[in-house]
Amino acid sequence: MSLSDFFSPLSLKGITPKQGFYTSQLGLKTDFYTDQFPVLEKNSYDIAIIGVLDDRAAVNNNGCALGPDYFRAQFYALHEGAFNSRIVDLGNIKAGAAVSDTYVALKMVVAELIKLGILPVIMGGGQDLTYAQYTAYEALDQKVDLVVVDNKFDIDEDDHDGIEAQSDTYLNKIFLHQPNYLFNFSNIGYQTYYVNQDSLKVMNKLFFDVHRLGEFTNDIAVAEPIIRNANMLSFDMSAIRSADAVGNANAGPNGFYGEQACSIARYAGLNDKLTSIGFYEFNPAYDRNSQTAMLLAQMVWYFIEGFYNRKNDIPLQPKSQYITYRISLLDGTAIINFVKSKKTDRWWMQVPYPVTNSKNERFHMVPCRYEDYNTAVNGDVPDLFWRTFQKLL
Repeated sequence: MSLSDFFSPLSLKGITPKQGFYTSQLGLKTDFYTDQFPVLEKNSYDIAIIGVLDDRAAVNNNGCALGPDYFRAQFYALHEGAFNSRIVDLGNIKAGAAVSDTYVALKMVVAELIKLGILPVIMGGGQDLTYAQYTAYEALDQKVDLVVVDNKFDIDEDDHDGIEAQSDTYLNKIFLHQPNYLFNFSNIGYQTYYVNQDSLKVMNKLFFDVHRLGEFTNDIAVAEPIIRNANMLSFDMSAIRSADAVGNANAGPNGFYGEQACSIARYAGLNDKLTSIGFYEFNPAYDRNSQTAMLLAQMVWYFIEGFYNRKNDIPLQPKSQYITYRISLLDGTAIINFVKSKKTDRWWMQVPYPVTNSKNERFHMVPCRYEDYNTAVNGDVPDLFWRTFQKLL
């Protein structure tokens, strides 16, 4: 089956300004699926924009299936930055006869694009589509680090059979999926009053990384090392406060500011490991003066800018570009190695594999902050070290 079978072509009339695009705008820098489906070959493009016209499993947010074209009208009017973009817009994935059919289509599309070295940027649709995005990695034979930006944990009790989920239960599908290839899950920006304390206990028991909104109030850069290890990212627009992104039926008064959301998107783009990203739950029916569509367009712009500024900053490759610090704990029970990049000043921590679990590698490299290094210097074991070590057991 050809990928073109899953897509409906775009009508550029609805997303082109009356005066047309200027030569510097992304609308003239992008290839579109209009009459003929683009030829996709290995590394023929860097980024593919994908719309998904399915909101049947979006809880209390019907209408978000219409979001992709409203996003496009704002995105393609933006000017290209200091990069030479190679972007293709494949159009919209048609809603299947059942939600599960949409999942299968999105899974196959994302998997094929990743194999071709093309990074899919998914415009939903409900956030339940994250499950389809995740299952695309099943054929890639690798462990997956998933980062979700959301104001709550979507692990409500699931009564759906098969692969279908809802936007408030899809994480259950991911956690219970077999075969299990999820190595780590991180949530950025949850708000405690939206979270059942039993759910929080589950996250801690599984040694997952969950971070309250307040952790990022004074410095959004705290999110960078959390995002840096992700293979895929899912962004729920309800994580942004309603004053900045009203285009969501579940928007609340608190959340990330618009500029913080753009910073998170840029950190995702800078991540050398990240191979897919999805922006979900934008609902134009609740938008005012296209404010949320504009913000979403700017977030994707910042993601693309980050992508074209990737540093290929892979720890200890080559070793000459990194400084290794060996920190001995005060009680002398252990030594923790930290690695700092000379190129970007970013930090990693070496967490040893249990002897019985790794035949080829001695350490797992986990992104960390300078504060984790200081914690070890002061004689304490960073919490990130223990959580990572437990996951390696």
